[in-house]
Amino acid sequence: MYQKISNNILETIGNTPLVKINNITRDLPCTVLAKIETTNPGNSIKDRMALKMIEDAEKDGRLKPGGTIIEGTSGNTGMGLAIAAIIKGYKCIFTTTDKQSKEKVDALRAFGADVIVCPTDVEPEDPKSYYSVSSRLVREVPNSWKPNQYDNLSNTAAHYEQTGPEIWEQTEGKITHLVVGVGTGGTISGTGKYLKEKNPNIKILGIDTYGSIFKKLKETGIIDKNEIHPYITEGIGEDFLPENVDNNLVDHFEKVTDRDAAIMTRRIPREEGIFAGNSAGSAMAGIIQMKHMFKKGDVVVVIFHDHGTRYLGKMFNDDWMRDRGFLEIKKPKAIDLISSHKNQKLLTVESTATITDALGIMNKYGISQIPVKKGEEFVGSINDTYLFSKLIEDNSLKTKQVADLMQAPFPFVNDQTLMEDISKLITRENNAVLMTDLAGTTHIITKHDLIQGISQMSN
Repeated sequence: MYQKISNNILETIGNTPLVKINNITRDLPCTVLAKIETTNPGNSIKDRMALKMIEDAEKDGRLKPGGTIIEGTSGNTGMGLAIAAIIKGYKCIFTTTDKQSKEKVDALRAFGADVIVCPTDVEPEDPKSYYSVSSRLVREVPNSWKPNQYDNLSNTAAHYEQTGPEIWEQTEGKITHLVVGVGTGGTISGTGKYLKEKNPNIKILGIDTYGSIFKKLKETGIIDKNEIHPYITEGIGEDFLPENVDNNLVDHFEKVTDRDAAIMTRRIPREEGIFAGNSAGSAMAGIIQMKHMFKKGDVVVVIFHDHGTRYLGKMFNDDWMRDRGFLEIKKPKAIDLISSHKNQKLLTVESTATITDALGIMNKYGISQIPVKKGEEFVGSINDTYLFSKLIEDNSLKTKQVADLMQAPFPFVNDQTLMEDISKLITRENNAVLMTDLAGTTHIITKHDLIQGISQMSN
C-alpha cells in the first residue's frame, strides 16, 4: 500500500518501522526489536519533539511569526528544529559542543542555521557552556525563543502521544521491556509513561554512560559531582537532571563504556544492515550487558535514535577509533602488509639477464632483493648482500647470467597468511616472500613490510 502525498516534509515525521535484530542478539533468550527512527526526515527521533515544542510554543504565543529559534543542541534536535523552521518561516541559531561530530554541525548549517561551537569541559553554569551561550543569545536577540529541550515538557509529550502508541500497536501489546539511551529524558519518559499505562509490568530500562549522573541518582537520590567527567559517547548522559527525566518511570539504568558503545555502533551496520548512530550502539551494548534480565518470550524494544552518517568521522573512522584505543588490534595478514605498495608492479629480473642488469634494476629502484623469472615461472631470487659478497671475491662475475648466481626462489604465501607466520619464512638466507592476490597479481613482502606491520600494531 502506497503512502499518500504529504503536504510538506513535517507530515512524514513518525510511523517509523520496528525491525527485528537477528545476529547481535542470537545468544539472548528474548526477541529484540529496534525502533528505526532514522526514517524521520531529519534522520533522528528528535524530529518528533522538535515539531511538538514549536507547535506548543506557537499556540501559547511564546514563538511569534518571523521569530528566531535559539537552542543548545548536540545536532539532532537542531536538525528537527531547522527543518520545521524552514517550513514555518523561522530563523535558527544553535549552540553545540566541540564533542559533537563535524557531520552534525555541517548538517545544521546545510539547513541555513547559524551554529556556535562551545567547549565541552565546562560546568553548565559557565558562561562559555553551550547552555549559557544559548540563554544569553535569547536575551540579546529580539523576537527569539529557546525551546530548552531538557526542561520543556513538550519533549516528553511528543513521545507520549506518538512513540509510545506506535510501539504498543506495532508489538500488538506484547512489549515487555523498553530500552532507551537517556539524554534529555523525553523519549524514555514519554514513551515509558504511555506503555506503563497500558501495562504496568513493562520494564523501562535506561542506558547511561560513565561520566553521567543518571544511574547513581536513580539508585541513591544523590548527584555525585565526583563521578562527572568528560565522555565520548554522544546523545546520552548528563551532568544535571533535566525536568524531562522522570526517574519514577525508569526501572533500571545500565552504564555502558565509551569503548563498548563505539564498537557496538560499528557492529550494527555490519551485522544487521542498519546504519544507526552512537546512542544505538550504546543501547545495544547495554542490552547485551543486561541479558540476564531477559527470559524466553520477552519482547524487548530498543530505540535507534539517529543515523550513522552523523558519525562517519568518528566511530566509523578507523584512525579515530585507533587513536582512542577503541579499535581491536587484529594481527596483520599478508594482504595487509602489501597495502603501501599494492598498486605497484612487482619488479623481477629474467634468469638470462646479466648480474650487471640485475644490479642496475636494484640500484635504480632502491631495492635489496628481486625475484628471478624464467618466462612466467618464478625460478629463483637475488639479494644484494649475497651478490656483493660474490663480486668482492670475483668481480668478473658481473658478466655472468643471473641463473648462474641466483638463490632459491622466494616462497609463496596466501593473502590470509598471518604476519607471524610470514616472519618465520624470512631468514638470513631468504629475504622475502611472494603473495598472489585475488586478482591474480603477485606482490613481494619484505622485512621492511614486516617492520611497518609491527609499527601499525603498536599505534
